[in-house]
Order: sequence, then C-alpha cells, then structure tokens
Amino acid sequence: MAGIDSLAEFWALVRDVWTYGVGGISLGDILIALTILFVFLVFRQFFSRFVLRRVEVLAERTDNRLDDTIATALAAPIRFVPAVMGVFFATEYLALTGTAQEIATSLNRSLIVLVLFWGFYRMVDPLSFLLSRVERVFTSAMVEWLIKAIKLIIAMIGVATVLEIWGIQVAPIIAGLGLFGVAVALGAQDLFKNLIAGILILTEKRFAIGEWIRVDGVVEGTVESIGFRSTFIRRFDKAPVFVPNAQLSDSAVTNFSRMTHRRIYWMIGVEYRTTIPQLKEIRDGIEAYILSQPDFVPPERATMFVRIDSFNASSIDIMLYCFTHTTVWGEWLSIKEKLAYAIKDIVEGAGTGFAFPSQSVYIETVPGEAPEAFNPPAAKTPVAKKAEPKKVEAKKAGSKRISAKRAAARRAQRKVQDGPSEDDEEV
Repeated sequence: MAGIDSLAEFWALVRDVWTYGVGGISLGDILIALTILFVFLVFRQFFSRFVLRRVEVLAERTDNRLDDTIATALAAPIRFVPAVMGVFFATEYLALTGTAQEIATSLNRSLIVLVLFWGFYRMVDPLSFLLSRVERVFTSAMVEWLIKAIKLIIAMIGVATVLEIWGIQVAPIIAGLGLFGVAVALGAQDLFKNLIAGILILTEKRFAIGEWIRVDGVVEGTVESIGFRSTFIRRFDKAPVFVPNAQLSDSAVTNFSRMTHRRIYWMIGVEYRTTIPQLKEIRDGIEAYILSQPDFVPPERATMFVRIDSFNASSIDIMLYCFTHTTVWGEWLSIKEKLAYAIKDIVEGAGTGFAFPSQSVYIETVPGEAPEAFNPPAAKTPVAKKAEPKKVEAKKAGSKRISAKRAAARRAQRKVQDGPSEDDEEV
C-alpha cells in the first residue's frame, strides 16, 4: 500500500508541475503557444515564396521603376510580419496576467514598432529620387549625406519609441547625452572641424566625385568619395589617400576636371644658322597647321601665339602657346603627338634643324710660334738588326784593359800594406 501511495503522490506532483509549470502557466499551454509560433514561422516561408514573389512579378509588369524598388526594399520587413503575428497570437493564447501580461504587451508593441520603422528606413533609398531637385542646389555627395541623416533620424526615433514602450524616459537620457556631448566635443574638436569642413566643401562645390584635383603639397588624383571626416582620393599610381576635410578646406585645390580647354606651351629651339626667311617659314607653317586643325581652339576664343621669342645659349627659340578643345589627358597627348610630327616636318622642310646644347672653341694663334702642321707618321716595316763584329770586338778589348788596370791597382795596394815581395827584388 505504501508503494501505491508513493506512486499516487508522484503522479499528483507531475500534474501539478504540468498545470502550474512556469509562472502559473500550464506546460501544455506553453507547448501550444510554441506550436502556434512555429506554424506562423512555417507560414512565413510560404508567404515569402508565393505572396511576395507575386507582388514582385506584378511590379515588374509596370513601366514605372519606382514600384519595383519599393517592393524590393519592403521585402525584408514584410517577411518579418508573420513572425510578429506568431508572437502576438502565442501570447494571447497564454492569457497572461499581471506583470507577464505587461511584458507580453510591451514585446508585441516593440516588434510592431520594429517592423514599421524598418520599413520606413528601407523606403528612404527608393524615395531618394525626390531629392533630385535638391541636386541642382547641392552636389550629389551632399544629397547622399542628407539621405544618411534621414536614415539616422528614423533609427533614433524608432529606438526612442521602443524605450518609451518599456517605460524608459528618453528626455533625461537626451539631457545626459547633451552634457556628455559637451565633454566629447572638447576632446573631439578635430572630428567636428573635419565634419564642418566637409559640409563647406559640399556646399561650395569645390569638387565632386570622379573629378581630378590637386591639393598643393598634399596629393593629386581622382576623388572617389567625400565622407564625414575625410575625403578618399586615389592617386594616378592607384594608391588610395585619405585626406582630412579640414586640410582640404584650408589648402588651395586645383580642379583640373573643370578646365574649359587644355594648354600646350612649348619652346622650340632651331639652329643659329637658320636664316630670317627660314624662321618666318617655320613660324607661318606652325601657325597655319594649328589654325587648320579642329582639335585646337581658335584665337578668338582662346589665346594663341607662335612667335620668335628669344636667343638662347645655343638656339633661336620659337614660342608656341595654344589650347585644345579636349581636356582628356589621353586625347590631349594624341593631339600633342600629331603637332610634334607636323613641326618636325615644317622645320626640316625649311632646310634647317633643331638645336641642342653645344659649345664651339675658336683658336686664332698659339703663344710663341705659329701652329705646326700635323703630318701623320709613315708606315714603317720592321727590319731585323744585324750584329756588327768590329764593335763587339772593341767592346771586348776595352773590358780586358779595364780588368788589367783593376788587377794592377790591387797589387799596388797590397805592396803598400805588406812590403816588397821576392819577385819584386829580383826584378
């Protein structure tokens, strides 16, 4: 009987846990609520594959591209709607009370706010065409900044709404952030300086994305992006350079992309033996070539000069000053190449040539005497030398006499030292 009673008590404990499992909510109700949520999640997949795909097909049939972009932008928030509905119906089925009910209500409201502001955030890009008229006043980069600012405002309002739902007062937080912002501003002056400089750059329209600029002493290249703090410039060697906006605002910026024409300035040196008629022929020929080519700007629209300019150390200089219609570097180089060919033909056709650095030395007299004429040496055939017997014999006799004199001198020296010898007495 004791075992049966224990089993009954265990079964009663199981029923009690099942009935009042979590916070007084039956485990069965929790499982049913989870099943409801699971069903809505499965329906979300069906909803994404069929309903949204049908909406996209209908949007593609229209000639207006706006509905296509809106449908694509709202696809992600709409896919999240079944999940929000699943959470709502699951919490409603549980019939929560008290604090649990307040938490469930706040959760459902937060999810709805999330979907709404998510949709607003995604709608900014498709509706950015409405700011096309603003581009006439501001640059495209400034419009991008406005779009980013609108997105940031939407996100901040959404976060503030969610905080209000959960009973968190936003006003004290904003006031605290204001004091914090003052402290941060004191330590981030360069950041705000660059931000303000970037706004001034965009409003002044110094340059735009894709333009070729040169910042004196800093960088020269193509602008790829203008950010809140710095501007991204890619040099012609493809190296990226990030320049702070404050430095761009304080420096002199040359915008080559906004040139109306492109200049060619050459100094052409011809030889000093060139005569005046030849100089006039060269000058007139170059001028006629420039005036006949459509690549060059006519004199009435831009300055053009072809003139004999100066007498250089080793050349007579002709100044060429003109402009081309194109400002594209590659096309400009091609025009310069054709002009160089034409000038070479004109100079050579005039019977003269181009000068190069040289130095002439003139010798009038040589100090002391007239310069000797230079006579190259005649070619000589080597001849084998023959020995002369008489000279050889004379050399031998002379050497013998010298040896005899040396021997007599040595004997005399010994006599003085050792006294007379027997041989000397007999003599």
